[in-house]
Amino acid sequence: MKRNLGKILKLFIALSFVLLSAEDFTYDFHLDKQDPYLKEPVILTLDLKQTNHNIVLLFNFDLRKSDDYLFQRIDTKETDSHHNTQIHYVYLIYPLKSGEIKLSFDLMKKVTTDDSVAYSFSGDRDNIKGLVTTDTKITLPPLSLKVKELPRNTTLIGDFKLTHKFKKTKAEAYEPIPFEVKIEGSGYPPLLENLLPKNMDFTLFQENPIVKSRHSTQGTKSSVIYPMALSSENSFDLNPITIKAFNPKSMKSYTLTIPKQHFTISKVDVNTLVDKTDHPKPLRSDWSGFSSLLSYLVIFAAGYLTALSVKWGKKTLAQTEDPFKEKIENCNDERSLLQLLMSIDSKKFATDIEILENALYGNAKINFKKVKQELLEKL
Repeated sequence: MKRNLGKILKLFIALSFVLLSAEDFTYDFHLDKQDPYLKEPVILTLDLKQTNHNIVLLFNFDLRKSDDYLFQRIDTKETDSHHNTQIHYVYLIYPLKSGEIKLSFDLMKKVTTDDSVAYSFSGDRDNIKGLVTTDTKITLPPLSLKVKELPRNTTLIGDFKLTHKFKKTKAEAYEPIPFEVKIEGSGYPPLLENLLPKNMDFTLFQENPIVKSRHSTQGTKSSVIYPMALSSENSFDLNPITIKAFNPKSMKSYTLTIPKQHFTISKVDVNTLVDKTDHPKPLRSDWSGFSSLLSYLVIFAAGYLTALSVKWGKKTLAQTEDPFKEKIENCNDERSLLQLLMSIDSKKFATDIEILENALYGNAKINFKKVKQELLEKL
């Protein structure tokens, strides 16, 4: 009983401090779950509502970065009235550590006047003056999550399915055999460092995974394609591959598998490349046999070089055919560009997303054309 009274007293003191510091507005946090599994999606919402209508009130809010969790802002709704500001934030959070973790926040209250707002927007759009505000850092109490551990040896968290495709199972020595694995579904993005086991009886050529992710209040839907190629001098077996996964919604484990596959490799018999018949006579020079041998050796080397070049050929194709660049060029404002980046790959473009969000919601000044140009250069 004493311990519970102590917790209640601490909570009351913390809330009282926040209310005293934030008398111009109220706030309300909500978590859709407080005891998720490791890497299970958690939805956090925050509503800020202005109560002092005599001032112009602005906010700058975000979760504080931490190694204990990964987060992504997926929605922001706000009114346009400076005297009745209301903002609704929605965040998608993935806990990265089991046990108790705390979600911490950064909130800045910005107070200004109607005259200052009018002055800052006087002149043309390319000559906006700085908005003068009185900034106050508001301390919000952290929220706790009790994160449950996953079953042992779990690799993927969510509801996923796996498909695979071999272009062929018979090839010449050193000829590349294209191989593709696709994992798609809902949950923590299914990115694997080593899809195939080590100590293999073949040479593996692989590229960076092709990742497409979309975040929403339902979590993250992803499609990850692993393009690769296999090559060997001799026939070989690709042993079965098993990936253990866990679905937090059903609280059940399951496996994704790639069955065993045999590959038949045809080798060139070197003995057949040599002409054993001594004709014409040795006294007379004849280069036809040497020419035939050279032709076979060239073919043999070409197969090996093909295996080495397939990786670079795919990279060049990926660089020259990128429809995403055209979509960026067609974005005419910060909001459309922000929505595009979040829908394609919010993790890869996290820095650019933060810049655009600060411009839209934090009154930060950016050069929109420069942001687009830097994105195109990255691609």
